[in-house]
Amino acid sequence: MTAAVSASPGRFWPVGEAAQADYETLRRQVLATGALPDCLTAARFARRGLAGLIAWPAAEPVFRAELVGAARPPWTPYDDPRLDALAAGFAVLLDAATTLPTRMPKEAHR
Repeated sequence: MTAAVSASPGRFWPVGEAAQADYETLRRQVLATGALPDCLTAARFARRGLAGLIAWPAAEPVFRAELVGAARPPWTPYDDPRLDALAAGFAVLLDAATTLPTRMPKEAHR
């Protein structure tokens, strides 16, 4: 093991997508044992390289969401920016609903 690998035991960023999870799993196994494991992901990596992991990831995708709070404005009975934001979001949904076709073509049901 090199000094650079032993100096950074953790990850700065968490794994964010399936291909990266596959790569990190293979990397951890190779650093621990010196050889690729006997699995589909390792075979795909040996045959197609990193492009194979990106095009056909075996791990489940990781979805991360982060809720960011905002300072709540002082309440006034006349102007509430939260209601303005809610109305704007609802207007986007109404606009999207008017552009949808009323009937789906028969070939879309297959």
